Amino acid sequence: MTIASGILHRTPLYALHLELGGKMVPFAGYEMPVQYSAGVLKEHLHTRQKAGLFDVSHMGQAFLAGDTAALERVTPADAAGLKEGMQRYGLLLTEAGTIKDDFMFSRLAGEADMYVVVNADTKEGDFAYIGEKLKGAAALTLRPDRALLALQGPLAASVLERHSPGISNLTFMKVVRTTVAGAPAIISRTGYTGEDGFEISIEGADAERVARALLGESEVLPIGLGARDSLRLEAGLCLYGHDIDETRDPAQANLLWSIGKRRKEAKDFPGAAQTLNGAPAIKRVGIRPDGRAPAREGTEIAAKDGRIVGKVTSGGFGPSLNAPIAMGYVESTFAADGTQLDLMVRGKAMPGVISPMPFVPHTYRR
Repeated sequence: MTIASGILHRTPLYALHLELGGKMVPFAGYEMPVQYSAGVLKEHLHTRQKAGLFDVSHMGQAFLAGDTAALERVTPADAAGLKEGMQRYGLLLTEAGTIKDDFMFSRLAGEADMYVVVNADTKEGDFAYIGEKLKGAAALTLRPDRALLALQGPLAASVLERHSPGISNLTFMKVVRTTVAGAPAIISRTGYTGEDGFEISIEGADAERVARALLGESEVLPIGLGARDSLRLEAGLCLYGHDIDETRDPAQANLLWSIGKRRKEAKDFPGAAQTLNGAPAIKRVGIRPDGRAPAREGTEIAAKDGRIVGKVTSGGFGPSLNAPIAMGYVESTFAADGTQLDLMVRGKAMPGVISPMPFVPHTYRR
C-alpha cells in the first residue's frame, strides 16, 4: 500500500470502531478513529486515571532473521547486546546520520529472529531501507496480517492480568510470548503515553475478540488518535514527521540517550562524528506558553529582541495540566530550562518559557 495511491486501508478493528461510535479520519493511509463519543478530553484523562485501549494496527510489524546484529548498520542502538526478553527503542538513521524514523525492536526468549515495529506513515520505506542495508546478512519478513493493540494507564496491568495471567510480573521494556484472552500474543510492557501499559501483537483474526474482552472491563475505554497525541506530547515523546525527521540528527533531537554506550565509544554508526561532537546548533526543547492560548505546530519562536530563533513542532492543550504545552527546536543558546522567549501566535508575541520534559512524569513499572 502506498499513501500516494489515495486508497485508505482499514485495520481489523474497523467495524468495531464504527460500532463504538468512532469518528473516522484518514491517517497514515488508514481510516482511523480520532475520537469516540466520550471526546478527546475525557479519553485523555481516563487513560491517565484508569486504562485506555488504542488500535495501533496500522504500525509496521516484521521479523528480522539471520545476523540480527547487522541491524547496527542502520541504528546507533545496541542491537548486538540486546538480551532475550528485552525490547529497545532505536533510531533508524540515513547514511548522513539524520533520522529516517524511530522504531522498537525486541529479542524474544528462545528465538533467533528479532521482532521489529516501525511507524505507520514510513513503514514501506523503512522496511525497504533496512532490507537493502542488511542484504546478505539478515532479511525481514513483513507481517501486515498482525494487529497491534496498546493498553495504557495505571490500571492496565490489573486489567490485562485477568486475560493473560502472570503478565503483571513483566517490567518496563521487557517482552514475552504468551496468550491474551486465549489468543497467542507478543506482549511488551511499553507504550507511547508515558503511562504504565502494554503493547499487544496478535493475529488480525483474533483482534476483535481480544479487543472486546479488554473493553468489557469496567476500567477500559476505547481511545482515539486525538488523545494519543495529547498524551504523548505531555510525556515529551516525539512524533515522527513533526518533532523528528530527516533534517534532524540524534543530538539536535535530544535523543542521545537512545545510542548504546558501546556504539558511542566505537563511533561506528552513520553520522557519528556529527552527532557526537557535543555542540548541535539547534536543540529540541519543551515549552510552556503563558496564558491559555496554545502554540500550534509551525509557530515561530522569538528571542526577547524579536529575532526568530526556532519553531514549534508539536503544540496543543495538555489536559492533565489544564494548560497549553509545546515542543520545538531553538538555537542552542536559548535551550536552557527557564529561558524566556516569545511565541508568535497569530502575529502577536505570546510569552513562553523553556521547560523540562516530560511535562507529566512517566509512570513506567521498572
